[in-house]
Amino acid sequence: MEQSINFMEKGQNALKSLFSAGAYLKKSLIERKLLELVDFRVSQINGCAYCLDMHSKDARAHGETEQRLYALSAWRETSFFTDRERAALAWAEAVTAANVPETTFKRVREHFSEEELIDLTLAVTNINTWNRFNIAFPNPDAVGTYQAGQFG
Repeated sequence: MEQSINFMEKGQNALKSLFSAGAYLKKSLIERKLLELVDFRVSQINGCAYCLDMHSKDARAHGETEQRLYALSAWRETSFFTDRERAALAWAEAVTAANVPETTFKRVREHFSEEELIDLTLAVTNINTWNRFNIAFPNPDAVGTYQAGQFG
């Protein structure tokens, strides 16, 4: 069965809250480069090709290196990431898996204020939602067409 709903076109009213969350997060205290890393890592976990394309391009546009993007799925085994980034990535993985151990919470609290942690959690849940829309209503022809900064 072909899943041919263009959710970006037909779902504008439903997607307003996701766009609003994205606009809010762009003004967050959390650095944009880190938010792009989180979006990219969650999209890796969820297997969302469109979001991987988008967030790799946006991450590069915000100064991210190829080396760090290539190593992101193995971030624990590298020295390329700061303690703050490691805490954010561990949090993103735990929230995505819906299993947040107390140790992960304590670790992330060492590096993020309460407001930042709320914003980080919003970022993780927002990208998870986008991933699920893109996976539910795939558009393989769109993968690779995103231009850095296209959506702001």
